[in-house]
Amino acid sequence: MTAVGRNGTLCFLAVAGLVLGGCATVPSGGQVVTGKPAERSERVDDPYVRLIPVNPRPEWGPAQIVSGFLAASASFDDDHKVAKLYLGARTGWNPGLRPSVTVLASRITEPQVVRATATHATVKVTGQEIGTITSDGQYTASPRALDTSFQLAKTSQGTWRITGLPGDDKTGLLLSKDDVERAMRTVNLFFFAPDHQTLVPNGIFLPVVNRRTLPTQLAQALLDGPTSWLNGAVHTAFPTGTRLRRGVHIDKDTATVDLTKEARAGNVEQMSAQLGWTMRQLSEIKRWRLQIEGKPVAPDGLEYTQPVHAWDANSPDGQVPKGEHHPNAYVVSPSGFIGTLEGDRAQPRVIGAAGRLSRPAVAPDNQELAGLSAEADQVFVAAPLTGSPPPRLLLTAQKDARFTAPTWSRDGTLWVVESKKDESWLWLRPRGRPPVRAAHWGLGGREVRAFRIARDGVRAAVIAHIDGRPQVQIGRIAYAPGGTLDVGSFLPVSSELQDAVDLAWRDYSTLAVLGRAQRDSQTLPFLMPISGSAITSLGVGSLGEPRTIAAAPGAPILIGTRSSGKDQVCRQRAPSNSYSPWICPTPAKDPDYPG
Repeated sequence: MTAVGRNGTLCFLAVAGLVLGGCATVPSGGQVVTGKPAERSERVDDPYVRLIPVNPRPEWGPAQIVSGFLAASASFDDDHKVAKLYLGARTGWNPGLRPSVTVLASRITEPQVVRATATHATVKVTGQEIGTITSDGQYTASPRALDTSFQLAKTSQGTWRITGLPGDDKTGLLLSKDDVERAMRTVNLFFFAPDHQTLVPNGIFLPVVNRRTLPTQLAQALLDGPTSWLNGAVHTAFPTGTRLRRGVHIDKDTATVDLTKEARAGNVEQMSAQLGWTMRQLSEIKRWRLQIEGKPVAPDGLEYTQPVHAWDANSPDGQVPKGEHHPNAYVVSPSGFIGTLEGDRAQPRVIGAAGRLSRPAVAPDNQELAGLSAEADQVFVAAPLTGSPPPRLLLTAQKDARFTAPTWSRDGTLWVVESKKDESWLWLRPRGRPPVRAAHWGLGGREVRAFRIARDGVRAAVIAHIDGRPQVQIGRIAYAPGGTLDVGSFLPVSSELQDAVDLAWRDYSTLAVLGRAQRDSQTLPFLMPISGSAITSLGVGSLGEPRTIAAAPGAPILIGTRSSGKDQVCRQRAPSNSYSPWICPTPAKDPDYPG
């Protein structure tokens, strides 16, 4: 509840209630947020803290009215009923449950009256913007200064009301980072890649009103389809026009999702996979059933009531090893051979010292290897991994250009970016075919320092030189009907890191990144959720000069570093603990996991 102090300032009292929903922890723009490490999917079980806003008081002046409106707009109760009380009778503003949001690093500075008469006033609001959330839930980091104004007028009753919103915004919200963390949750919606088998997560920020409505909100968001950013790169199994007949009903730990008649034209198995992966984020739901027009349906071989984890074969990460089993990383030994990292020793398993490759990358099926020359101006491939055939030259860079480390998609396609200052080209080589340059490449006017394909084959993470600094961005890969690729729509992931050096996909929702936060004096490893949630620092210890990072689902994160003139591969002493100290027991460089 919100109270008013003796001096007329606003004092807020938050009410906590247990609501399913993972904290929408927004990047702060500099400070590293520590806490529980990011998991393979966004956590959606943190308490929901409800803010009860206060009505405007008759004696409040223009600055207090604006301050009260901004505070009240952070409450999604009753369609922003209280916030609308701060508006003039003719001021249209209807953000609804899926508003666009400008996110500020902290609460705005005290609103200032910059112009005023007896009946009209202009109130200026300033702050530090760190990102935006579109009406479909897509977050984009956008650090910049905010300077905007509200127009107010006195009513016939003598009270001040807002008559003009910034930019005549009829739907948007201006919320602090803390407001977003309290009122919204980051969730993944799941859609199919072009192979119609692999699911692709679409992370969104979803406002949470109360505990009971969240499962319905989540299911409805899935039916609404992917965000504009991912639209065209994925597809949904739900036929056009499919809606919920009623809210998602939960009985004990079983949810019932009842769809309208349009769903009869859909593939029940694929619809179940999408719903199963989306609903599994709610820990209270262990099983669920699908209905169409009130009648239960189920895929062949499954009961009407199916477990939420019945669709692991559609994982965005592919087949993830269980328990302590994980793929061996590949490294380059001091003598130049490429081998596997077994324990803390590099074992020669691949090609001999004649290769002399750097940044080795092994295809997901372990049938082929790619790497760079020492100067990163040539790309080589080798197949099979074992045996005597030397690596074969695939590409040679233009003058003053260098290649990023090779990366593979699940279908055996090799990807690499050729880049120089203010210019880059994306190359891909489907297996058994010559390399070709991508016709539609969204970072053609940028220097690109790292490029990694997600295991779902639809998303790509990059480090691109933006406004004088390396920045982590996420793009999507769309396949045109004619077979051409459009690799673009790159969006900044976080405003917290600067001077990013290298990155790898830890899993479908998280990147492992080498970089510096604003308070750091050296390059360090971080986990970066691609949803826009806060980054997490990894462990402590001296890492020398970290250069490369490797990650895979369920596997230890590895760092290739140089210290005292020697190359070393570092790992955490206890890899299952994100806060474990780093040790560097292996003389080698350039670690990388297959795929």
